[in-house]
Amino acid sequence: MNFSQDFLALAQRKGVLRFGEFTTKAGRQSPYFFNTALFDDGESFGELCGFYAQAIQASGIKFDMLFGPAYKGIPLAAGTAMQLATRGCNVPFCFNRKEAKDHGEGGTLVGAPLKGRVLVLDDVISAGTSVRESAEIIKAAGAELAGVVIAVDRMERGTGQKSAVQEVKESFAIPVVPVATLEDLMQFIAGSPALTSYLPAVKQYRATYGVGDV
Repeated sequence: MNFSQDFLALAQRKGVLRFGEFTTKAGRQSPYFFNTALFDDGESFGELCGFYAQAIQASGIKFDMLFGPAYKGIPLAAGTAMQLATRGCNVPFCFNRKEAKDHGEGGTLVGAPLKGRVLVLDDVISAGTSVRESAEIIKAAGAELAGVVIAVDRMERGTGQKSAVQEVKESFAIPVVPVATLEDLMQFIAGSPALTSYLPAVKQYRATYGVGDV
């Protein structure tokens, strides 16, 4: 998808996507690093949310509202709702607090009431913890988890033979929509003369730790 390549180009320009030698949380030596926290100004973050909106609309998922898990999902839900509205899809959004508020409106949820089919927005799925917490919140409200949208699917194994994304798909029987995947990244590198020297290392990393899609 063209928007995946445009998204990766933006990520590289912003320094969100970098190449070299990096150690992941799992202790693996990765030839690339992706840090969505570096979409840290209005222009680039607005573009990021625009790519989320494109990925959502391209997925064809039926949904009624957006949910952003604290903390990274909060601006993503708000920003993507704004971008969807400019594309003719005006939907409500909601997010949660980490700690319940004991004054004012109280509670842990802020925004529109959770109801109908709810699409969760987050930056990545590492261990699936955030998705499970979101699923519990959505279920408790009597709503339905419609799917999850993330920035990047690294398509690599977790502690077992499946990736965290695959485990979430299977555990909740929902789609997980990435704006870009590792395969998109390899295509992006192959099409960028300044980056092609990194392609063998990324291919090797994929061969060593990768999983197929489901």
